[in-house]
Amino acid sequence: MKTLTLIKYVFSALGVGMLVGAFLWYQHTKSFIAEAQRAEGSVVQLVASRSGDSVTYKPVVRFSAQTGEEIEFTSSSGSSPPSYAEGEKVPVLYRPSDPHNARIDGAFSLWGGALIVGGLGAIFFTIGAAMILFTRLKEKKIDYLRQHGTPIKADLQGIELNTSFHVNGRHPFRVLVQWQDPVTSELHIFRSDNLWFDPSRYVEGKEITVFMERNNPKKFHVDLSFLPKVAEG
Repeated sequence: MKTLTLIKYVFSALGVGMLVGAFLWYQHTKSFIAEAQRAEGSVVQLVASRSGDSVTYKPVVRFSAQTGEEIEFTSSSGSSPPSYAEGEKVPVLYRPSDPHNARIDGAFSLWGGALIVGGLGAIFFTIGAAMILFTRLKEKKIDYLRQHGTPIKADLQGIELNTSFHVNGRHPFRVLVQWQDPVTSELHIFRSDNLWFDPSRYVEGKEITVFMERNNPKKFHVDLSFLPKVAEG
């Protein structure tokens, strides 16, 4: 549980940080374009950059600044296969005060970094926020059932591992209880929320309370509040 709690808040914080970073990157690029001069450059070389098993190619561009100075720069963005060929003419943007930090006037060269960081930030934030929202909604559901649900006494059926879910290679436990509706004679099986320790010794021989929405046994909460709390750390 501690791991899950950490994950949802770390993902949310990381997502917010990346979204803020993407916005600042966007603002910086927007400011750069507003101040920049335009020139025509030529790709003089493709520089290979290896990362693991993949290779990307960054173009080295040469252009003449307004002062007549010949400037050469390597684009910060690369691709595989290369987006440009040697000798290809490309539009260039540069600040007259800092011509060596020029950029190719292309959508990916200018906005690709902000889009990638922003996209990753949106993914991380969505995952973290969804986990937090799920927890809050679950807590509200439990509070509602405790206050307005019908308490029934159910018999212990057994303990099972929830093999559909795991954290750090561990599967949580669930308590199974059963209750026969005295009106319809139907037998209902209820599963508890996930537990990160084996509760067998604490539930053996116990009659367990289940809070059920009136006339709707599909909405329920198995009350295990009597179980000991797992120490943090």
